[in-house]
Amino acid sequence: MLDAAPPPVPPRYATVAEDYGPALGRLVRGYEADPDRQRDLLQDIHLALWRSLPTFDGRASLRTWVYRVAHNVAVTHVLKSARHRPERLLPIESFEEACSAGDAVLHTEQRDAVARLATLVRQLRPGDRQVILLYLEGFDHAEIAEMAGISPENAATKVHRIKRVLQGALARGSEDHAAR
Repeated sequence: MLDAAPPPVPPRYATVAEDYGPALGRLVRGYEADPDRQRDLLQDIHLALWRSLPTFDGRASLRTWVYRVAHNVAVTHVLKSARHRPERLLPIESFEEACSAGDAVLHTEQRDAVARLATLVRQLRPGDRQVILLYLEGFDHAEIAEMAGISPENAATKVHRIKRVLQGALARGSEDHAAR
């Protein structure tokens, strides 16, 4: 039996994978801490993009559409894995009280702060996580609203609240480290 050659990569998918690959990697790290699970999630996102690209109709920008597909896959991934893992996802209202300080090494404070931020973001509920990750990727409130299925005003409010809570949690972590 002859081995069949893999199907050629559609040019549109190749462009999407190349143009958005690094951003999709950042998005995946925002949703998943474990490297093996990150690879699985990234593969699922690419598969969803491959399958759904023929349905892209141009009503939104390609960038917006790619992020929406990616976030939908990531949210589904988080919700499925939440049933199998004891990790607790928090509503933004109770997040501030639940955050505790993290350890930081003085010579790697910035890297540790980024890692701590990523850890804090992964503790958010998927909808809040989506909003802040899109904000961190540089999307404006209208684009975030379109991808998250909320109003631009709601997107702006969520971004403001989540930033305030995360800044407070990071500041508490810095204060706790200084006290040690």
